[in-house]
Amino acid sequence: MNKQSGIHYLHERKSSGAAAVLSPELVRIRDTVVAGLGDLLQGAFDAVDDSLFELANNARSNNEQNRYFEAMREIRIKRKGIEKHFQSAVAHLFSFPPRTAALAAPDQSTQPTADSLSLVHNDDLEEEVALNAMVTKSRAYFQGPLIQLQARFSQVYANASESDPVNPLSPEHLCGAFVEAAQALEIQIRERLIVLKQFDRYVVSNLGMLLDEANRILAQAGIIPNFRFHGKTGEQAQRKAVPQTAEVSAKQPEQPAWNENESRKDEVLFEQIRQMLAQQRAEGGAPRAADPALHVVGGAELAQLLTGLPQAPVSYGSVSNLSAGEPLVINLHEVVEHLIRGTRTEDGKKPALNEMDEDLINLVSMLFEFILDDYNLSAPIQVLISRLQIPILKVVIKDKTFFSKANHPARKLLNSLARAGIGWSDSDEKTRDKLYEQIHTIVLRILNEFEGDVTIFEKLGEEFDQFLARENRKASLVEQRTRESERGRIKSQKAQETVDQLLTEKLARHRVPDSIRDILFNGWSRVMFLAYLRNDVEHRWNQAVRVVDDLIWCLHPHLEDEERDQWVRVVPGLLKALRAGLEEVSYNSTRLDDMMSELKHELTEAFRAHALAEARDPEPMTEPEETLATQKSAIERQQEFEDAAIAEYVTQVDTIEIGHWVEFKLVNGTSFRCKLSAVIEEADCFVFVNRMGLKVIEKTRTELAHEMRRGRLATLEQGALIDRALDAVMGSLRRKSA
Repeated sequence: MNKQSGIHYLHERKSSGAAAVLSPELVRIRDTVVAGLGDLLQGAFDAVDDSLFELANNARSNNEQNRYFEAMREIRIKRKGIEKHFQSAVAHLFSFPPRTAALAAPDQSTQPTADSLSLVHNDDLEEEVALNAMVTKSRAYFQGPLIQLQARFSQVYANASESDPVNPLSPEHLCGAFVEAAQALEIQIRERLIVLKQFDRYVVSNLGMLLDEANRILAQAGIIPNFRFHGKTGEQAQRKAVPQTAEVSAKQPEQPAWNENESRKDEVLFEQIRQMLAQQRAEGGAPRAADPALHVVGGAELAQLLTGLPQAPVSYGSVSNLSAGEPLVINLHEVVEHLIRGTRTEDGKKPALNEMDEDLINLVSMLFEFILDDYNLSAPIQVLISRLQIPILKVVIKDKTFFSKANHPARKLLNSLARAGIGWSDSDEKTRDKLYEQIHTIVLRILNEFEGDVTIFEKLGEEFDQFLARENRKASLVEQRTRESERGRIKSQKAQETVDQLLTEKLARHRVPDSIRDILFNGWSRVMFLAYLRNDVEHRWNQAVRVVDDLIWCLHPHLEDEERDQWVRVVPGLLKALRAGLEEVSYNSTRLDDMMSELKHELTEAFRAHALAEARDPEPMTEPEETLATQKSAIERQQEFEDAAIAEYVTQVDTIEIGHWVEFKLVNGTSFRCKLSAVIEEADCFVFVNRMGLKVIEKTRTELAHEMRRGRLATLEQGALIDRALDAVMGSLRRKSA
């Protein structure tokens, strides 16, 4: 590892200083951390195994597949040793606490430069970049707990101070310990980056709970018990785009930095939409605020009025069965106007909506119009989401960040509900589907319990995410078994088709006795079948085909002395190969002896039949065969025409990625949704599964192109629902403004 990253291996520090005498608190922290990191690392290695298995299943070549399987084998063999080494290295950090850089802006003098990076090999550079990103992210996310620990550890260790702090749990030290332990793995850079990614996901990202526990133990021991940390402000905060906390207790930042970028994008989009709405309002008449006869209602006053509005209109029917009926479109503007008209103002002026709130109401209406017209949403989910129009209106009026923040709890929940329900095909699944029942319950709870506090959306979102994690885990296991089963079945089917086609073509060109046909189709075909399946490893397919060619050649008389000499050399090896192959596939031993006797007899007769050489030549093509050839040519021309017609659709089919959802329409008018689970290239087969991971259909690339051409196959958009709705609203407003 290049030391530009600031990560140093532990063996470079073992000789520096004597081991620190650990207090009971430090021993307790060390044991807790070592055990906790060991558990997290096991989860990381399990995830690595799953990732490599998935990559191997989806590999496009045998070499690529073997590479992933070899990496899996290497990691499985050495993971226990790596886990033990890592835990030992972490324990060593407490006995020999390394010096820790302050948690501030990186020193430019230590940052890698273009000149220094040019000296690093590409693989080392990739690994270094991944580690730097991992360390930088974790130092930012856990800045508060790390600063507290650094201050407390510097009080506990005798040779440490504020100017020369120590922190055994600093991310760079923990990452360095793992990198050192993982050096034992003899794998390529791509697989090594997968290991680092899962270490980041399962270990580094979950350091918060261990840091909090360490802080708690030290605080209980009276070591800086009332620590307060205040995040950077002003110029410092602008210099680093890192989430800061006003006061860090036992929480890590709620959202990663990329969500800030998404929110900024949403803020810009929301402002553009408001400007367009204002433009349309200006074209329709003067602003209401300019009319002194109006009492403008908005903000907190409007939010207070909306609290008296029922969550669900009477037209929804029984609130216990929200899926009854069709998606319902509510005229929200009319509902709010009716509510305002019924209010009394102290100054006697006519109440009217605030322009900002009017824009928000119009935007919510347009949003739900898109949702209820969105083809990508399954019908049952559309019905349920349509019931949330009034609750979302209340949310938007009270908290206008719904449209400007991608991580708004209500927005996240709507996106999650839509994304989870994309796989539904029809309402028959409702009665037996736990996921539908869960979504129904969430919508019902919002209608019954939401009184203006948006934290209910956050709570329900967390519960739904936990439920989805369990369901997706089960579905993934089923899908994995389905994929493996289908790969085996399709490969076997392809092998049998290849064997039958090859034997049929070869025997169609030559006359052979019926007994020999029986040997090839009922005996040797089994050998060829297994050779085809095992060819990736054993490379015996060409040998099996060569036996067929040699047998057909030997069965025909040969007049030339050179050919007869070759016949004598070939036959013994041919008979030996035939018997060995048939015995390997456990062919009936009694039948095998009779078969080999018949074969020897036929070969002998062929060797003796000099006079019959010409008679065994292929006969001229008869008129019916000529007619058949003409028909075949016409079929080929028709096939060429079809191939040209679907060429563009084949390209579209190739854009469907593993995990993408599609909808098939049947000739009887029904439809069903499924997800692409595997592409088996050797058989040109696309395997689709339902939401439970069970196979529902398989098609070739050409068949899918034909389905798409006929309008019976459509791909489904899987982006966030609200994001797509906002984009659609923006497009609609632009068209109206044009």
